[in-house]
Amino acid sequence: MSDWQTKRLGDVLRLNYGKSLSVKNRVEGPIPVYGSNGIVGTHNEAIVYTPGLIVGRKGSAGQVHRSLVPFCPIDTTFYVTAEDAPDTDLEFLFYLLRHIDLTRITGDVGVPGLNREMAYMEPVYFPGALPEQKKIAHILSTVQRAIEAQERIIQTTTELKKALMHKLFTEGLRDEAQKQTEIGPVPESWEVVELGSLAKVGNGSTPKRANDTYWEGGTIPWLNSTKIHDRFITEADQFVTLQAVKECHLPKVAPNSLLIAITGQGKTLGNSAITRIETCINQHLAYAQFHSAKIVPDFVLWFMRTRYDYLRSIAHGGGSTKGALTCGFLKTLPIPVPSTDEQKEIVTVFQTLEDKQGSVASKQSALQDLFRTLLHELMTAQTRVHALTFLAEAGNS
Repeated sequence: MSDWQTKRLGDVLRLNYGKSLSVKNRVEGPIPVYGSNGIVGTHNEAIVYTPGLIVGRKGSAGQVHRSLVPFCPIDTTFYVTAEDAPDTDLEFLFYLLRHIDLTRITGDVGVPGLNREMAYMEPVYFPGALPEQKKIAHILSTVQRAIEAQERIIQTTTELKKALMHKLFTEGLRDEAQKQTEIGPVPESWEVVELGSLAKVGNGSTPKRANDTYWEGGTIPWLNSTKIHDRFITEADQFVTLQAVKECHLPKVAPNSLLIAITGQGKTLGNSAITRIETCINQHLAYAQFHSAKIVPDFVLWFMRTRYDYLRSIAHGGGSTKGALTCGFLKTLPIPVPSTDEQKEIVTVFQTLEDKQGSVASKQSALQDLFRTLLHELMTAQTRVHALTFLAEAGNS
């Protein structure tokens, strides 16, 4: 466009080197300390006394952050203030840097780094008029704030769910007196019984991958431990054949059974899910197939989420196979059992929060897609701000 211009980044801004400020030299205070990946602490005195941008120089090189208050950029970063980009709106520049994506030109040997002279050579295309820059920044920041609002709702719901788990599994819903048990205080009317008395407990296995007759054309769902993060499993990504089930003696786990990750890397070990489908599982998962009419499977799932840290400590600290849980141990796991009506009510509480969180996450995802589209189209002049009807309330309703 005639009112847009192409320049080298070095003609638009100056990248200043951050300053050394080790953890031991920081005094906790109101000033945010920025590293390449964002805020890494606080200090009692600013290095930069105005708002500005922080660009990762080492580590998360090329990442861009914005501080609306005075800040401390450490020596793994560059920083930019309004004085360093005198003809460009600073908020617009923040989005422009995100659009050109300086992570593309960081080194890939050892610790990734952003070379300032290479960054200065990057071509940038942008409107020369400050009013258009400000309008573009306003649109993008409005969507960004809507995304952040959804994230706050998700975090609040997560915290509420965690607090309710502790309260409901110790106090229940009937305002009863409590009694002490091996799992801590529970309402007096609740039983505490071993999981093995409520369900058949076992684990699965993996048919040989080299045997095509076990996998090719398979129609029977087979789950591995990565599916445990779905919480409520309604479909499988892999399937085995009936021959595999027979020859490898694979147990078929009934719908509404509890699955537990008994080994795993990262956060997998100790996680639980409910399968809504009949399925086979691999050796890294255990199952509890309920046979007692006095238990609601989803109630056990929510209780198991309160036992996540405990299960991991058992796996890594003794009382079971080192680094793993065993079916023998799981059979003895104490489970609280209130009346089925109270179980269902507790499940409804958590399911309501889960549904709300899912709805908000979907809205946040849609806003993130909108942001990516607008960032590209506005920064390439495919969409001009004067032609864009934008609802400032997007995402706040």
